[in-house]
Amino acid sequence: MLCRLLLLAVMASAAPPEPPPALFRQIDPILQGLSQITGWKVERKVPAEMLSRSNFRHTMEEHMKDTSPKEIRAQELTLKMFGMVPQDFNLAGEEVDLMSEQAAAFYDYNKKRLFVLDNTPPGEEQLLALAHELAHALADQHHPLGKYMRAGSPDDDADTARQAVMEGQATWLSWAYVSSRNGGKGEVPQALLTELAGAAGASGADFPVFSSAPLYIRESLVFPYNQGTLFEDAVFRKLGRAGFDEVFAHPPQSTQEILHPEAYFAGKGPSMPDPPELIPLLGKQVAGQFRVLTDGALGEFDFSALLRQYTTEREGAAAAAHLRGASFKLYEHKREKYPILAFVTEWDSPEAAQTFFELYRRVLAGKWKKLDVTSESESVLSGSGDSGKFEVRFSGSSVQSIEGFR
Repeated sequence: MLCRLLLLAVMASAAPPEPPPALFRQIDPILQGLSQITGWKVERKVPAEMLSRSNFRHTMEEHMKDTSPKEIRAQELTLKMFGMVPQDFNLAGEEVDLMSEQAAAFYDYNKKRLFVLDNTPPGEEQLLALAHELAHALADQHHPLGKYMRAGSPDDDADTARQAVMEGQATWLSWAYVSSRNGGKGEVPQALLTELAGAAGASGADFPVFSSAPLYIRESLVFPYNQGTLFEDAVFRKLGRAGFDEVFAHPPQSTQEILHPEAYFAGKGPSMPDPPELIPLLGKQVAGQFRVLTDGALGEFDFSALLRQYTTEREGAAAAAHLRGASFKLYEHKREKYPILAFVTEWDSPEAAQTFFELYRRVLAGKWKKLDVTSESESVLSGSGDSGKFEVRFSGSSVQSIEGFR
């Protein structure tokens, strides 16, 4: 939804050291192995370089400098207003720290070149990192990845789904290559698939940034890989080789389709409710007082993470699975500079909407230090919290919230 961690397309800016010939001599054999699995012809060679982690961090820092401060501020404010991150969270700094800690390799689809970080452990981990990025490179030769990602809308749920297609396919192919290289089928064994799906990122004492990051940030990083791998496997089992092209030709429109591939096969895209406007909610007296900082579409991934953070794992995941679509707008008062969050959700039944309405009260109580409820009924909850006044309204299969007004 809101936090687009840089997993690809970072631009190398410093001269890297000479590559170790033993590792990069495997590039052509790996590409041929991936070609046999996918049916995609290798159109051109893929240059590769080693990159020091310090140079990679410098690259990340330079990229963040090139990103609009207004865009970063809007994303950070939205995360805070939803309660995805604490109020002292620094989005730009966290992204640089997290990616500098977690990255092993990346494929630059602008330069058509891949990079392996020099401190990636040699052996299987280095081989898998290389195979993963070569899977991106081969896909890029048949379905240009830059164009594919630019076709989505930033900060939309569909953008997260497209990332899951790319990263899930590359993860699946890297392990399928290892399987075929070891004499097995060119696919991912079920036991390994289950293990990969449960992977939670590189955590523990050696990865303090990831381990201490908010739940939503951690899951934003791993979702495209673990859930994307399960999605890719489901597509492969149903469509075979044709599935490698199908997900690029007809990409999923929501994270719900990634989480529930049967929805993708059925063409069950999300609903697109119009995000709330302030004048109908607050009256004509606010006309001209606010600007829109950012807006976008929300999906099952977003609400699952939000609900699980403040309720329970079981309740949050079960409730979010019934989402049909959602959208938000983040407004800012032009003079006083305070934000207002307005969002609407549509559910697959009135019962599912009511469940979310009830659970969202617990979200409000959890994300704010102080919650004062002034009015509460079966369909309306209003009062004030840390960011200002709020009103949550449940009607039919829809729940709408506005938070932060004064």
